[in-house]
Amino acid sequence: MTVVELKSEIEALWSRRGSLGPGSVAEAEVVRAAVGLLDSGEARVAEVAPDGDVVVNEWLKLAVLLLFKVSAIEVTELGPFEYADRLPLKHGFEEAGVRVVPGASARWGSFIGRGAVMMPSYVNIGAHVGAGTMVDTWATVGSCAQVGEGVHLSGGVGIGGVLEPPQAAPVMIGDHALIGSRCMITQGARVGAGAVLGEGCILNPGIPVIDAATGEELSRGVVPPWCVGLGATRPRTFAGGTFGLPCILVVRWLEEGQRHSSAQLEDMLREHGVSI
Repeated sequence: MTVVELKSEIEALWSRRGSLGPGSVAEAEVVRAAVGLLDSGEARVAEVAPDGDVVVNEWLKLAVLLLFKVSAIEVTELGPFEYADRLPLKHGFEEAGVRVVPGASARWGSFIGRGAVMMPSYVNIGAHVGAGTMVDTWATVGSCAQVGEGVHLSGGVGIGGVLEPPQAAPVMIGDHALIGSRCMITQGARVGAGAVLGEGCILNPGIPVIDAATGEELSRGVVPPWCVGLGATRPRTFAGGTFGLPCILVVRWLEEGQRHSSAQLEDMLREHGVSI
């Protein structure tokens, strides 16, 4: 079955999803074929078009949602651990050239690129993690999130999942970005290629991104490529008083393609009392 035919089949199944269940054997084969494209990296839930817009392959998100409908809960035992889930865990890491430390897991239907490292962490279905990316300790990559190549997701980072509504764009992290410890990036927010976020940043589509040198608001929920951003606040006055609302403050612009030196970044961020 071609990809075009598979897309048509998934859209037809979605139109009658109310009648599907774990007993829908033939339909389940079609759904698993579609999700298998995500698992192998042959297809992605979302991609950045040449004009910079995010293109969502909605039918693949429908396939993920249908997979839950046609799958029964099964018990899996791995050593001392027991799992009861509708979806299996991902396998074949050695062949794929992925290093997976004990305590890390990824659901089938996610893609992990060659040379990636998963410390004790979690990658959910539909997510795409590029080659050479580090998913550090207790970091999570949510459903359908798209993480580029050579990215470092530091300890405790939360990359939010966006599975529903199907047409909604997921979180997108550009190649070679560095996301500091305990950052939370959710609801389809975007971080550009080569960007650095200091620890503890909160980014969603409502968070303003501001140039510290000019005070100009650059965007909402989109950190530009090749810059260094910090979590900050800006004052807003309400009836009950003046309060600080969160923002991302761009404090430095990097040369395109500039490699991240941990020592240089630490020195740069230390000026502002922040770390990676």
